[in-house]
Amino acid sequence: MSAWFGPAGNSESFSKQHKSSLQAPAWIAAQGLDCYEYQCGKGVHVGEETARKLGEKAREAGISLSLHAPYFINLANPDPEAVQKTIGYVLDACRAADWVGAGRVVIHSGALMKRSRQAALDIAMETLPKVIAACDREGFSHITLCPETMGKINQLGDLAEVLTLCTLDSRLVPCIDFGHLYARSLGELEGERACAEMLDQVERVLGEERASRFHSHFSRIEFTPKGGEKCHRTFADHGGFGPDWTPLAREVARRGWSPTFICESAGTQAEDAAEMKRVYRGFLDKEESL
Repeated sequence: MSAWFGPAGNSESFSKQHKSSLQAPAWIAAQGLDCYEYQCGKGVHVGEETARKLGEKAREAGISLSLHAPYFINLANPDPEAVQKTIGYVLDACRAADWVGAGRVVIHSGALMKRSRQAALDIAMETLPKVIAACDREGFSHITLCPETMGKINQLGDLAEVLTLCTLDSRLVPCIDFGHLYARSLGELEGERACAEMLDQVERVLGEERASRFHSHFSRIEFTPKGGEKCHRTFADHGGFGPDWTPLAREVARRGWSPTFICESAGTQAEDAAEMKRVYRGFLDKEESL
């Protein structure tokens, strides 16, 4: 097994040539990529007919699909009305994922809302089982929810917090956004040692089988000294933006793991995903020749 690579949404180069996301799977396959994360961050607005057509196009092109749920999800808000809204957002995302044939739905962990990290995590640990139960009741138990590591320091979602959330149900798979972790650590979580330690941490908490198929977002990130993530950058951007992809590619290849990497570069996500795959395949070929 090997890692999978694809873009989050549509690259600027795609949008200049095509008007409909229905054309995206064939275009992505032509770039030598494997997957595509459909974006519903601003709400689930796709209809069933269009979603099913997109799923059909993806199957024809051999492209695996995932879906990013609305950004409004906040597992750490205990207000009963807010909890019901969060459940509704996740159900909307799962319904669209079911239509399109996406096996994974990425969800944000939430904001601290002036609470301590532990207090926010405790609330999220109570909310997420309610979300999972609602998904099961609605017939979406086959869809994997992926809590995401977050990039701003005042957000719930460092690696340890996300892994703790994933211990609630064996079906949960973490979405490890390495750019976010780099940003919230103010540039510390980068390099060979950091990558190995992060993947070791995932394996210790979840076991090798689940760890080996983690979901991931990757891009270079600009951050501020006090807040963490400021904005996503591209591989071509100069200015010392990180993290560097090479050590992570090497470590994943060395372990023989098969995660899904979704590139979130700002406008060049397909092109940068192709570069990520090229670098990774170089390391994988060396490992397989040993």
